[in-house]
Amino acid sequence: MSSAAISRGGATVGSLSGLPALEAEAVLCLRHWFSGPEARRRMQAQLTASLGGDTAEEAVRHFGQLCQLCLSHGRRPLVRHGLHCDCLGADENVFANFIASAAAGDNADAMMMATLIVAPQMAPGLMSAAAGFGQALKQATAHQMPLQQHRAGHVTLH
Repeated sequence: MSSAAISRGGATVGSLSGLPALEAEAVLCLRHWFSGPEARRRMQAQLTASLGGDTAEEAVRHFGQLCQLCLSHGRRPLVRHGLHCDCLGADENVFANFIASAAAGDNADAMMMATLIVAPQMAPGLMSAAAGFGQALKQATAHQMPLQQHRAGHVTLH
């Protein structure tokens, strides 16, 4: 991957705390998944606490398929910020919107975003995995306030 692609994909376009709960959780799951086995276990434990065992297991299965398709058929690697960073990167923002669109059943938008992430022939499979994961994440975050509402009354950019 060229340094220009890393710069574009990792460019800060917002803050994680400024996203609705579903999108913020999608980004956090992406960061956890690619931060190693221990971070994956923490992600699965959090989903299990929110969803229960069977539903969480299914969500993790869908997310694993999603990440595997991104790895094996991605147009380029998705650039992520650090696990505890509040910055939202450009690639992370596309990923979050993709998951939210798939969860909401906005198939045309989700398919368009899928083609930004993977080769066009893989987009339907990516969208299917995103819909399955997104529905579970929607359920997990249904009663969760957006992260920005948990923050203090001031805003710090960096």
